[in-house]
Amino acid sequence: MIINYFRVFTYLHNMLKSSYWNYEKLINLQNKKLRYVVKYAYDNVFYYHNLFKMMNISPDQIKTKKDLNKIPITKKDDIRKNYENFISNGYKKNYLKTISTSGSTGKPLFLKISQTEDEFRKAKHLRANISIGQKPKDKWVVITSPHHFGSSTKIQRFFNIYVPVPISVFNDIETQRMMIEKLNPNILDGYSSSLYLIAKEFEKEKINSIRLKFLIGGAELINYDSRKYIENIFSAPFYDHYSCIEFGKVAWQCNEKDQYHIDSESLILEFLKDNEEVADGETGEIICTSLFNFAMPLIRYAIGDLGIKSKDTCNCGRNLPLMKLIEGRTDSLLVLPNGRWISPRAFTVAISTFEFYPYFDQFRIIQTKINQFNILLKMKNNSYNENNLTQKLVNYLINTLSLNSYDVSINVKFVDEIPLDKTGKLMMVISELGKNKI
Repeated sequence: MIINYFRVFTYLHNMLKSSYWNYEKLINLQNKKLRYVVKYAYDNVFYYHNLFKMMNISPDQIKTKKDLNKIPITKKDDIRKNYENFISNGYKKNYLKTISTSGSTGKPLFLKISQTEDEFRKAKHLRANISIGQKPKDKWVVITSPHHFGSSTKIQRFFNIYVPVPISVFNDIETQRMMIEKLNPNILDGYSSSLYLIAKEFEKEKINSIRLKFLIGGAELINYDSRKYIENIFSAPFYDHYSCIEFGKVAWQCNEKDQYHIDSESLILEFLKDNEEVADGETGEIICTSLFNFAMPLIRYAIGDLGIKSKDTCNCGRNLPLMKLIEGRTDSLLVLPNGRWISPRAFTVAISTFEFYPYFDQFRIIQTKINQFNILLKMKNNSYNENNLTQKLVNYLINTLSLNSYDVSINVKFVDEIPLDKTGKLMMVISELGKNKI
């Protein structure tokens, strides 16, 4: 896809302005977009057309957020089972971009987005960063998967405007630390567990030469003590951004850092308990309706996280609605026999880039001993050779994560089902070593 930067910066300019609109104006915009996307999904998306017919719902009945409870909730498994039926007939599939999750529950999910949707996501992402002080020429280092290394364009690099400089999450922590030292960034961005491990490496080596404006964490929640630890090591504030592959940026912390601003111009969030909206200050399951996805509309989609509904206002002056996150992507840090720590995201991102990942229905990684990892795989069908797939996956993980095959054993087991945890969740990474958690 060739990025239209005029369109990206038009989106960005409009969102920076609308952040300060009064609440009533924001709600009116939401409802206008909601009516349009519901009508569009009914007319162009086989899944929603059938769903509305089955539930005897007319698009004209959905006028505001309060009317959304007429529509059943869409879950990840609904998409997996009806993938083709979620894609709009208003687009040629060959012109759409395919994106996939690394699976916060260990179950792969694939989605389609258009070029304009991709550009809108980039604008949403930049709005959050600019709102906490990022400048066009800031040196911005991002710890991420090599899969995302091509996200910046020649135009960005030529003008040196908002250019993310990637460092592979698969590199060992010492290598990451040395690269950060060499690049000397203004902003350090990445998976929260990776930033925590990097902070520990900087403390161990007694390095204090990096002068950051701030750090941005995401992909997994981080507890208060770990956040303060990172901030103390780098003498810089840490901001958490809440994103998911389905919608890009969902909510983000501003300089007040207390709660999260919701991207309400592009999303409607509900907080439900027993299918009812919770009261302000109560915890509910986050249900999201996208107001900008048209290649693959998602209406009342269960993200799989919990949040706290808030009617507070922020001292920063922005009138975007607020929320609090209390639990979601929290995983155990993994440690190897040589003392090297690995972010759980490095493991799951590695699996999500494996060539046969689309054939996985679900997976779980369990560290049972310091030198042993068990991988449970539930496949979508039986058209594979277990020995061949096992060998390829083990070799891929050892090479990608730079593991020592003599020190670490990776066992792959094919299963019919992967059970829920005691908490009722389906965690994809589990450490049984009882070590620190972020």
